[in-house]
Amino acid sequence: MSKPVVIMPCLDMRQGRVVKGVNFVDIRDAGDPVECCKAYCAAGADELAMLDITATVENRSTMLEVVRKVADAVTVPFTMGGGINSVAAAEAVLKCGADKISTNSAVFRNPDMIGEMVKEFGADRVTVAIDVMQNPAMPSGYEVFINGGNTATGTDAVEWAKRVDGYGVKTLLPTSKSTDGVRTGYDLPLIRAIHAACSADVVASGGAGTMEHFAEAAEAGATVLLAASVFHFNIISIPALKDYLAGRGISVRR
Repeated sequence: MSKPVVIMPCLDMRQGRVVKGVNFVDIRDAGDPVECCKAYCAAGADELAMLDITATVENRSTMLEVVRKVADAVTVPFTMGGGINSVAAAEAVLKCGADKISTNSAVFRNPDMIGEMVKEFGADRVTVAIDVMQNPAMPSGYEVFINGGNTATGTDAVEWAKRVDGYGVKTLLPTSKSTDGVRTGYDLPLIRAIHAACSADVVASGGAGTMEHFAEAAEAGATVLLAASVFHFNIISIPALKDYLAGRGISVRR
């Protein structure tokens, strides 16, 4: 039997509030992070992800006070990302109670930091996020973007994922900028390509709008199913989603 998929609501934060955008822009408020996290724990979320979406762009560190408050409130593991640009910054977030960290732009600029983090904290506690956009000029058809999805790198996304995988990271979090927040489905070719090329778990991120989309992502090879707006705005309930996935023959946590 395959291992159960992980249902992971994602809370994007700006100025200490949960927000949600479309294609990384058109941001709207979605509530208080601590209250949102408590509600998701009560609803049956398996894990949570939190992302300080403007930390890197604003060149500042992660909001540690929010991390502490969330750590005190949650009953499931949570991953914190945004502004984690050094081993010391990752350590500070973990010491405040986060179970895992997610890093993106900083490790793209300095890939050796991935190995340092894996050695320091353990592979299970390090997630590398990869923001991508479709680009036919790339061998895989996808290009890596950094700085909150604002800066093209000229690097093929699957080749970068393979390099990250080589450091022993256990979780990769690719987000397709073109599907983010639009609720038309995850970028399944991207999930398949990274799943086929890497040994790490792949997080499906960006685009969930229906329960079928979650099932499609799991069938494409994702083992963590991340979504934001469909959970924040009560479009899909987590218990109903788990029932649906189980009905499709996909193993879920109960």
